Amino acid sequence: MLEEAKVEEWMSTPVESIRPNTLISDAHQIMKEKNIRRLPILDKHERLVGIVTIGDIREASPSDATTLSIWELNYLWAKLTVEKVMTTKVLTVHPQDSMLDAAQIMLEEKVSGLPVVNSDKQLVGILTESDVFRMLVKSRVKT
Repeated sequence: MLEEAKVEEWMSTPVESIRPNTLISDAHQIMKEKNIRRLPILDKHERLVGIVTIGDIREASPSDATTLSIWELNYLWAKLTVEKVMTTKVLTVHPQDSMLDAAQIMLEEKVSGLPVVNSDKQLVGILTESDVFRMLVKSRVKT
């Protein structure tokens, strides 16, 4: 079962996604509300152009050691879009890829999630650590 499992069988859908011009503050709010750690970023043709993680947002957040006033910080934060902090070289998998190959990529590249795209680079799902764990647990129960 494990050797035959495909990404499309275990990926999560639908996927919450945003546009490059989304404000970082809005992306952060979506992550908090949906309890997710990453947001794929799609262009107007629904193709994957980047990804932003909670870590990216934390890094973009102002430091406590800044000399800017709270008003200046809020002004800058209100203008910053995810396009400025997103990762554009996104590791992806395809629906027909094996779960073992996807899990190996996640382990080797130290990422906790992989967007799943079709041949047109359109987002069709996301594969997370939780999906891999779910597959392992369910396959153990079946054996």
